[in-house]
Amino acid sequence: MNKQPARFVKKNSRRDLDIVISEQNGVRLLHLGGNMTQSAMRINAPNELELLYTQCMMSFLLFNPSPAQVVMIGLGGGSLAKFVYHRILQTKTIVIENNQHVIDAATHFFELPANNDRFQVVLADGAQFVEDDALNVDILMVDGFDDGQQIAALCSQSFYDRAYEALGSEGILVVNLLSRDKRVHTYLQRIGESFHGRVVAMLSEPQGNLIVFAFKRSPGKVAWKSLRSRATILAEQYHLPFPDFVSKLRKYTESHGLYLEI
Repeated sequence: MNKQPARFVKKNSRRDLDIVISEQNGVRLLHLGGNMTQSAMRINAPNELELLYTQCMMSFLLFNPSPAQVVMIGLGGGSLAKFVYHRILQTKTIVIENNQHVIDAATHFFELPANNDRFQVVLADGAQFVEDDALNVDILMVDGFDDGQQIAALCSQSFYDRAYEALGSEGILVVNLLSRDKRVHTYLQRIGESFHGRVVAMLSEPQGNLIVFAFKRSPGKVAWKSLRSRATILAEQYHLPFPDFVSKLRKYTESHGLYLEI
């Protein structure tokens, strides 16, 4: 049974933030500042990844199956944060979110864990966070939107340059873009510039999200066949369609002339 949306209008220094939470067919949805779905949680499986694009973002495991630390910019309902926390037990997860009301919504309606020694939500600006020269991050995930638009501070050339510096020697940047954004190829070029062309990408679905993976250092020559073998193991471990992710990676990477050393 569907429920009527619950609407919460919160004030901040920039503008009113309209947080809408609704439920449809056993799935709780989060909308921030507009009609787009920012996050989704199946109520009887709160720690799984409901949206396909979030599943695709986990493809970094193909290249680093056991990161010590994952830093995420943008919380939403906390789907990715919860999945990493509950399913990759050796990993410390740090989430940077610049709005307390979003943190409150994720906590109260999406079963966000409390801060502890392996999980931390920090109220801060994501672009400012990556300027910290002391960072040495294994995986940096960026998923920052404002009503369907990329947040400008999170897709500039200088931001991607700083993201490169914030990563450890084997680090991977994971970025969620919208393929229908008229500037998406500009963002992709900027990432390539900052990461010396070491970039692969996939479409989550036709006309859907474009998930970009950029490597601090070359992952080396890896055959697609080997990636599929890894994908089979990961699929059994996490119950996500990693073999499909490899096919999506190969299709987009080859058709758009991206990094082909893999």
